[in-house]
Amino acid sequence: MRSVLFRGVLLAALTLVAATGASVASAASLAGAPTAKTVTRDGQGGRLLLDGWWGLRHDRGDRGLAAQWENQKSTAGFQRVRLPNAYNAGDKSHDSLIGWPAWYRTDFRLPRGTKATTWRLRFEAVNHRATVWLNGRLLGQHAGAFEPFELALDGANPRGMNRLVVRVDNRRLPTDFPPARYTETDQPRGGWWNYGGIVREVYLRPVNQIDFDSVQVRPEIDCLTCPAKVNFRVAVRNDSVQARRVSVTGTFGKLPVRFAAKKIQPRQTKTLVTQVRVGDPHLWSPRDPFLYPVTFTARAGARKDLPAAAASYELKTGLRSVEVSSDGRLLLNGAAVNLRGVAVHEDLPGKGAALTPADHEQTVAQTKDVGATLVRSHYPLHPYFQELADRNGLLVWSEVPVYQMRSDDLAPASVRREAVKRVAANIDTNQNHPSVIVWSIGNELDEKVPRPVRQYINAATRTVRRLDPSRPVAMALAGHPRVACVRGYEPLDLIGINEYFGWYSNDIANREDLSGYLDRMRTCYPTKALMVSEFGAEANRHGPVEEKGTHEFQQDWMRYHLDVFATKPWLSGASYWTLREFLIYPEWAGGNPKPTPPFHQKGVVAYDGSLKPGYSVLRDSYRATQQIP
Repeated sequence: MRSVLFRGVLLAALTLVAATGASVASAASLAGAPTAKTVTRDGQGGRLLLDGWWGLRHDRGDRGLAAQWENQKSTAGFQRVRLPNAYNAGDKSHDSLIGWPAWYRTDFRLPRGTKATTWRLRFEAVNHRATVWLNGRLLGQHAGAFEPFELALDGANPRGMNRLVVRVDNRRLPTDFPPARYTETDQPRGGWWNYGGIVREVYLRPVNQIDFDSVQVRPEIDCLTCPAKVNFRVAVRNDSVQARRVSVTGTFGKLPVRFAAKKIQPRQTKTLVTQVRVGDPHLWSPRDPFLYPVTFTARAGARKDLPAAAASYELKTGLRSVEVSSDGRLLLNGAAVNLRGVAVHEDLPGKGAALTPADHEQTVAQTKDVGATLVRSHYPLHPYFQELADRNGLLVWSEVPVYQMRSDDLAPASVRREAVKRVAANIDTNQNHPSVIVWSIGNELDEKVPRPVRQYINAATRTVRRLDPSRPVAMALAGHPRVACVRGYEPLDLIGINEYFGWYSNDIANREDLSGYLDRMRTCYPTKALMVSEFGAEANRHGPVEEKGTHEFQQDWMRYHLDVFATKPWLSGASYWTLREFLIYPEWAGGNPKPTPPFHQKGVVAYDGSLKPGYSVLRDSYRATQQIP
């Protein structure tokens, strides 16, 4: 079988289209000074946003590497864009879903720093493969659509102009995350649209010899009236050429945080740990999303041969506990929850996945308006959305895009290792957010749980337990009667059930089978928390209540399912799929006899932002449900 990558190149070559748009007049029109502002609060100090004009050049024929576009000094062929940017937003063709390479470039001057200052680039997300050059020199590469990565800015001109070039290729393979999928006739498929580009922000940040590689702030809550313990782990890197003795101090709220000083060898990283006791903790919850400010400062004193060095890091976090009880209930701060949630995709008209802070704020406001306390997606959400969730008391089911992987593709150990790396990266990136209540290791893998799936579940679960034992491990399963009582899910703490009884056909065609199926799942897994991680029905028109695809059918279908959930006191929650419509693939029908492809239309908010009749059904039920005791 031809690889997806080759297939994409072949289609692109056949079209021979080079959609470059309007060219930039001169390099000066791409020049912009990095600005001292950030979209997100959490992170290292001194970050500078590269938010000036960037150039974008499509490379549908995949000729840029051979032509060495990374060395091109002129801006011929580039059009001006702002980041974030999805270069195929608005294109609903098969070629767009498959993807093609595109090149970004910008020109900037470094801010003045000391002679000891080095610089790092931080990309919050690039879909899917990124290759980065500075002044024609290769800085590095990265693969993966939803996690941040950093590169050392080697070879920068400290006084003159610097040319930053990024080649992005969003053509995916069956072994990528999420995977590329095709029909037997080579038509592309996927769970959501494959938006290519630099889809989240890019930062430049100074490093004055020492740096924070990672920061972990983890609470221990033994009881509601007990003092809390807060455990700190900070990884500090010595970026200088000589050993330095580094001391780290910090604050948690008004409490001092002190670490033992460590000698760190050049180009090495050491992890410092300590703990503080909070006598009267103010717990975080959706009802009261209280956040403690946290700051850290690392210092290395001056010597005759070395100047003083310093680094800073700040974040806001909350104290709360999440666990699964012995009788299979998800507990928040010791109390069983009955959550109601919505799923979201980062997809808006004309923008695709390249969303602004205002877009995230609108999603949070609409989530709260509908009465939801939980948000789920198939991938780690934008870091600004995570901070908004912390501040607004929204809980997050945090999942990695190990999405409907074929067992044959998951069979090689190297692929499973890459999947586990996505789990570890998600934890490293989002562990300090109190809103994150579960680490989900995937969605709808083979429900027969063959050996590759069992191996992945075991490896991913072990990784979560090692990196963050304070949260449950979950996975979402396709809700079919044949899934009940299947062996292989033993390592999980929480099982998500994606159920569409009465919408799709075959063994879930009758909605009346839902109640009995949920009861059977409870009998099969009495010690695991169970949550309906998906339920939904398409709607795009008015019509008879018995006709699939009508608003009337969707409303009736939703009421029935919500009523069934209300009869299951052991159920830890249910999340509707989805809050808003999104693009999926050109032939999508989704069970609707009169579909409007490529739109996935189970959402209760239309793609244009208008509210569908099902919105009020969800809102009325969610607001009437006691979700948090």
